[in-house]
Amino acid sequence: MSIDTSNFGANNSSPLSLSKSATTTCASLLRELQEIWDEIGENDNERDNMLLQLEQECLDIYRRKVERSRKYKAELHQSLAEYEAEIAQVASALGERVSLPRYEKMKGNLKEQISIISPTVEDLRRKKQERVKEISEIEFQVAQICAEIAGSDQITDIHGIRVDELDLTTKKLGELKSHLKELHFEKKLRLQKVSSHISDIHELSAVMSLDFENIMGEIHPSFVDSVAGQSKSISNETLARLTSEMNSLIQEKQQRLLKVQHLGRTLLELWSLMDMPIEEQTRFHHVTRLIGSTAGEVLIPGSLSVDVIEQTEVEVERLNVLKVSKLKELIFKRQSELEEIYKGVHMDVDSDNARQILLSFMESGSTDLSDLLSSMDDHIVKAKEQALSRKDILDKVEKWRHASEEESWLDEYERDENRYSAGRGVHKNLKRAEKARALVSKIPSLVENLTAKVKAWELEKGMPFLYNKAPLLRTLEEFSISRQEKEEEKRRSREQRKLQDQLATEQEALFGSKPSVKKPLGQSTHANTMVATPNSRRVGTPSSRFGISGGKDRRDSGKVATVIPINYVALPKDDRGG
Repeated sequence: MSIDTSNFGANNSSPLSLSKSATTTCASLLRELQEIWDEIGENDNERDNMLLQLEQECLDIYRRKVERSRKYKAELHQSLAEYEAEIAQVASALGERVSLPRYEKMKGNLKEQISIISPTVEDLRRKKQERVKEISEIEFQVAQICAEIAGSDQITDIHGIRVDELDLTTKKLGELKSHLKELHFEKKLRLQKVSSHISDIHELSAVMSLDFENIMGEIHPSFVDSVAGQSKSISNETLARLTSEMNSLIQEKQQRLLKVQHLGRTLLELWSLMDMPIEEQTRFHHVTRLIGSTAGEVLIPGSLSVDVIEQTEVEVERLNVLKVSKLKELIFKRQSELEEIYKGVHMDVDSDNARQILLSFMESGSTDLSDLLSSMDDHIVKAKEQALSRKDILDKVEKWRHASEEESWLDEYERDENRYSAGRGVHKNLKRAEKARALVSKIPSLVENLTAKVKAWELEKGMPFLYNKAPLLRTLEEFSISRQEKEEEKRRSREQRKLQDQLATEQEALFGSKPSVKKPLGQSTHANTMVATPNSRRVGTPSSRFGISGGKDRRDSGKVATVIPINYVALPKDDRGG
């Protein structure tokens, strides 16, 4: 069987036809195979079978190639469809509109169509990847801030964020950014609140000398052991703890301040009571200066510490021990002051009995010494008020007493027959006598006004006005009666002297001139001198009735009596220059 090689290379214009060199090669190989068969001696059947087998193998190769080409074509169609679907999906997810060319109207093979659509797909993929990354970063920040607010210790890794790739629109991105902005603002507010609470707690801790780090560590470890990159806790629980701790410290500060203020007032009372030196008081000036302060005004570190309170309590306890003896001393001091007030206004007081009563009160222990001292202060106030109410009357009593003393002096002065004799101090006595007469003439009105004031005082107070244990009204009445008797006695004396003068005149007319009486030697010298002053013989004056004397009597009472001229009288300071 001969091999026909004429068909090899036919229709070589087809894309699937063999090339000229291939056809030549095949023809050469077939001739060589024919020669080999001839040499071997293959029969025609075997040669036909081998040729059929060779043709079948060639057909199989062609078929496989065609199948592969079909499959590749289908893959290209699938890729093109997938590209179109991906473009539609990504564009929908991104919320963008993408215009694609009409491929059916395009003249070109599948590869050309794919090459045209591929840049659009790549661009959309890039945009999608960027959008996914941007959204994942925002959602990661949102998750972090939400975890901080929730107080979660597990911080999500950015790779654990699952982004919904079906919704990658700019609207969603804007919402996420807006939400993130709100969370950042919320975080900022919480950080400010946390910082404010920490500052307040630090200030309160400093004022009360508390362990600030220990307090903050109990609230949250992040306030003490801050890890690099880890911010302070801003969770709801942390904020609640900070608020609770701050309120607790504010209450504690208020309680300590009230305690310190109470101790400070107690110190002031004890210092005032015991006349404590300024040096001693200065040691606790940091306590007493807080008495008028509010809790918000107390900012000095350590001013409300436990040590300050304990030291102040020890000082108060020490002063309370000294208080008892000091109170006793002050009570008797107040009693002496009370007695001086009564004595100054001529009021009667039984000093010995009063002191004995005070002593029995103190020894019995039934009366608080502070209350007793306060009662003594009240008595002193009342005594001063009573003394003030008596002042006007006592001033008039003093004027009355002085006028009476001058009246007594004037009486003795006028009884002195040698008052006009030349001698030292005569002109001063004459001037004093002139003033005394003017003053004596006012005695009735003085007594009358004084009596009216005493009656008005007794009517208002509902008690008699005592002057050196004696009722002043009775003394005034006795004085008025005594003065009337004295005036009557003077009148009778003048009438008797007038009768004696008339009798002497009649005797002179009957018997001649009046015989002169010669005084014994030395009589005039003796007559012109006396012991003490004329005031030493006065009787019935207010001073003698009240058991006291005037200023001159007090000066003379402590001196030894000296012999001075009977007409020498000391004048007030304003008259010594005359």
